[in-house]
Formats: sequence, C-alpha cells, structure tokens
Amino acid sequence: MTLLRLIAVLILTALPAAAESLRAPVAGSPPSPGTAVWFGIHFIDTSTEGAINGIRADEVARIAATNDYIAASLTERGFDLREPSPESVAAIKNPTHSNGRDTVIARDMGTEYSITAEVQKVSNLILSMNLYVRDAETGRTVRSGAVDIRGNNDESWQRGYRYLLKNIIFRED
Repeated sequence: MTLLRLIAVLILTALPAAAESLRAPVAGSPPSPGTAVWFGIHFIDTSTEGAINGIRADEVARIAATNDYIAASLTERGFDLREPSPESVAAIKNPTHSNGRDTVIARDMGTEYSITAEVQKVSNLILSMNLYVRDAETGRTVRSGAVDIRGNNDESWQRGYRYLLKNIIFRED
C-alpha cells in the first residue's frame, strides 16, 4: 500500500508542472530571415493501413504539396532556402532525428539554419506534425513545434503547418 501511495503522490505533484509546461509561451525571438537548408518532410507511417497496403499515391502527392507550401512560406518570410545534396543525406533516415547531422550539413553548406519537418501518421484520423528550425553553427534548436491534426487530407495538412508556422515558429511574444 505504501508504494501505491508514493506513486499517487508523485503523479499528483507532477501534473501541475506538466500542465504549466503545456501553457508556457514560446520562448525567445522567432528566427530571423537568413539562409537555410530545407530538408523537407519526413513521413513516418505507423498505421496498420500503411503496413498492410503500402505507400499511397495521394499521400505522396500531399507530402510534395506540403513541402512546397512550407518552402513558399519560408521564402515569403525572407529565407533563402537551399537543398542538400543527395549524397549528404543518403545515410540519414530522418533528418529531424539525425543526432545533429542536419546542422552539420547546413553548416558545411554555409547556411545559418537547418529546417526539418516530419509527419507521423498514426491513422487516417490522427497525424502528428513537427517542424524544427536549428542554428547551423551551434546545433541549438531556435524554434520547434508540434501539432496533431485530424484527417488525412490536403486541407488538414496545410492547416496544420500553417498553424505551426504562424503560431509557433514565427510567433512574436
């Protein structure tokens, strides 16, 4: 019984801190316009649909369209985007979680930032989107954000990344 009471106390003390971190504002200034390597969206399909049916043509098209949307939005905000060479990313499975390899590539290319994104498809109803802007020199994350969307369609994907860009990555405090 003592162990259960200890677990309950730990959970109850951790909940307010966890709730506060969810309400915490985005810290620091948004990234200033500059040169950046845009790695595009890495798609992770953990749904049973993907395991059974394989790659869907509409999702491939959606990834390409969303890549273009994000790139256009970054360019409109003054970023000069560069594409990494196929050789530099050949050994990287996911640039977002590459143990800093994305920033090494960006630094070697002479840019200020590495910008990566990923979408994890849990099901056709639930998808998680992430976007990261990292300083190429230090490897430090300048801004990052995550949002869950409902619905696997063009509009929901664009709405998710529009929210991330406007309300998290480029949000002014």
